[in-house]
Amino acid sequence: MRRLPLMFIAMNRFRINQGFEAGFEQMWRERESHLAELDGFVRFSLLRGPEDAGCRLYASHTEWASREHFDAWRTSEAFHKAHAQAKAPEGTYAGPPVFEGFDVVLEERADAA
Repeated sequence: MRRLPLMFIAMNRFRINQGFEAGFEQMWRERESHLAELDGFVRFSLLRGPEDAGCRLYASHTEWASREHFDAWRTSEAFHKAHAQAKAPEGTYAGPPVFEGFDVVLEERADAA
């Protein structure tokens, strides 16, 4: 097991009403993210989860070099631009997104030599 510098993982969980999944995914595919331009950005994934009570669970998963890098992104112009274009049709969301932030304390990777 290789010790890596501490990272920060930011996740937003979304409950999307049935019938709105394709439009939600398309909105994410077509957005201008600007993430790759930011210092400390590592990786982004949009995750599709199980169906639950008439909704589909999704999570945006973003990895950052540190919590400080994530916080800098949240106050950046790129953040405001990305979120200004994230307008989904009425009825898409079954509630507000739920944010979860995690400090990485241990990591194992197949590609770590």
